Amino acid sequence: MMNRMIAANLVHRPIRSLISIVAIALEVTLILLIVGLSLGVLNDSRQRQAGIGADVVVMPPGSSYFVGLTGAPMPIKVGDVLKKLPHVAVVAPVVTNISANGASLEVISGIDLDTYENLGGPFHYTQGGPFEGPDDALVDDLWAQSKHVKVSDTIHVLNQPFRVAGIVEHGRGVRMILQIGKLQDLMGAKDKASLFYIKTDNPGNADLVVDEIKHFRGMEGYQTVSMAYYLSMMTPGNTPLLKSFIDVVIAISMIIGFIVIFQAMYAAVMERTREIGILKSMGASKFYIVNAILRETLLLALAGVVVGILFSLAARIGLQRGMPLTQIDIDAVWILWATILALVGAILGALYPAFKAAQKDPIDALAYE
Repeated sequence: MMNRMIAANLVHRPIRSLISIVAIALEVTLILLIVGLSLGVLNDSRQRQAGIGADVVVMPPGSSYFVGLTGAPMPIKVGDVLKKLPHVAVVAPVVTNISANGASLEVISGIDLDTYENLGGPFHYTQGGPFEGPDDALVDDLWAQSKHVKVSDTIHVLNQPFRVAGIVEHGRGVRMILQIGKLQDLMGAKDKASLFYIKTDNPGNADLVVDEIKHFRGMEGYQTVSMAYYLSMMTPGNTPLLKSFIDVVIAISMIIGFIVIFQAMYAAVMERTREIGILKSMGASKFYIVNAILRETLLLALAGVVVGILFSLAARIGLQRGMPLTQIDIDAVWILWATILALVGAILGALYPAFKAAQKDPIDALAYE
């Protein structure tokens, strides 16, 4: 009986019901897409760093865990010291810099191709091949697809023209690669490096190498960590302002859902004053009235959640097809969180209207016009 009454009420006021559903769907979509985009960027960066194949990373003192933010403050000769340590098989110096390309910022790596490929194996070229000259560049397939670039095209890096020599499969560090000497010259950082990637003779010896470097005279101040630890630090909690940004997005989304549900249910209660009076005159308890209002709210919220999830998944597919560099991670955990937050916000928004309806005097309600 109650369920039929609730369904009839929703159908009787389709515009108000639709607005409530859309508001909840917007709340869910905001959470899933914005949080998914934030986590997608972070997870993509972590996966590309893992794909390099290094076991240990050596960075300057006080450097950031984000490649490209440290400049090139380390002497390249540090690599000669690292090569002599026990269990060190490969040392690959890398120079990183950030280039403003239009409205976007792009991280560029300067590498020695031979030592870099010794870390995780040769690049897999989808088009073209290795560097042929100092003014050649390599880009990954997603970057090339996004920028509509093919082999032999000219791109501009740090206001200098470069020929695209090869397009490599993504997942091996940054998306744009130059020869180390060329990037050093462009940065005015001759014989300098931003970091060193180390391949050990056995991945199990990574912590031994880290300890050896930290206790080597002159290397005590350098930030040396295993790749496993380095990747573990690339989380929202360790990323400046990201956790705060996610919290703000969630708070704004909940407020939107709360306000719209509160307004919709309050208006519904006022419109149904006479109906509520009839129910109470027939013996309906306060609990029955509150239960009916909250059930109606829950039904609207569930419909909004389903619409929001479907829209978010469709939007993710569309965005990633149109912008290949855009990574949006929507997983089951965040779908669950978005559902819980939407339902809680909706219920909180309906509580006052529900209790206000339950407190109505049946005589006054029946006389209401």
